[in-house]
Amino acid sequence: MATPQLTMQSPARSRFRAGLKLLREWPVVPIIILTLLVITAAAAPLLAPYDPIRPEIGDRNAKPFWYPDSDGRHLIGADHVGRDVLSRLIYGSRVSLIVLAISLSSGMLVGTTLGLVAGYFGGHVDEVITRLVDMWLAIPFILLALVVVIVFGQSFIVLMALLALLAWVPFVRNIRAEVLVLKTRDFVAISRISGASATRIMVRHILPNVFNTVVVLATLRVGQLILTESILSFLGAGIPPPTPAWGVMVSDGRNYIASAWWISFFPGIAILLVVMAFNFVGDWLRDRLDPRLRQI
Repeated sequence: MATPQLTMQSPARSRFRAGLKLLREWPVVPIIILTLLVITAAAAPLLAPYDPIRPEIGDRNAKPFWYPDSDGRHLIGADHVGRDVLSRLIYGSRVSLIVLAISLSSGMLVGTTLGLVAGYFGGHVDEVITRLVDMWLAIPFILLALVVVIVFGQSFIVLMALLALLAWVPFVRNIRAEVLVLKTRDFVAISRISGASATRIMVRHILPNVFNTVVVLATLRVGQLILTESILSFLGAGIPPPTPAWGVMVSDGRNYIASAWWISFFPGIAILLVVMAFNFVGDWLRDRLDPRLRQI
């Protein structure tokens, strides 16, 4: 009687082991989270049950549906002026992705270009760019952001510019280090002998060899940019109200933690999940694309 039982359990055990192997080899859960984030941002007008900006004083601090005295109209509650938390959470994903995509692309372009130039030309050019990076790293970014917002005011453009300034530094350092090695390779020497210009060598020959590093750095940088945007919004230096943003939502609920904890809790969980998902995907890409770290 024991043998059939073991035979019946073996397929289930095999599927369980196959599932564990899949989770170890591929970032399944992070990819699901990021896919849901993109779908939510793209379909925000269709998914949001309420207007994320319009207040309803009668629904002020309305409780989530699982509370016995809740009317159930707001699935995860309403904030201190009666705006639906779920709707603001959905629209906040769109705002965060737009700001993140523009600022990261700008920072990646500037940082990669400076890293290529510094590593390839070396000498005084490298010295100037390296010292510029060191000076930038010595500046307290949050203090600088607050001063910039005081001078220029809150706006999407100011926020994206600040995040782009934060994003470019890691690209410069890492790309420069790789270019210093690549420019001594034979294919670069052959390109010089054949009469190729410095720009052509950097774009056609060196850049494709550092592209994997650029992708990994961009993925790992996303998490920090999301956190920074949330911090700036929390401090009142980010996205101007009443535009829904996760950091703004956390800031709105900080004075209501005892009576309406859901105002800050759910956007905080959203920030946590998205940042962790991007970090896990970045680590997986680094293991896959870097032959020195590739797992066998």
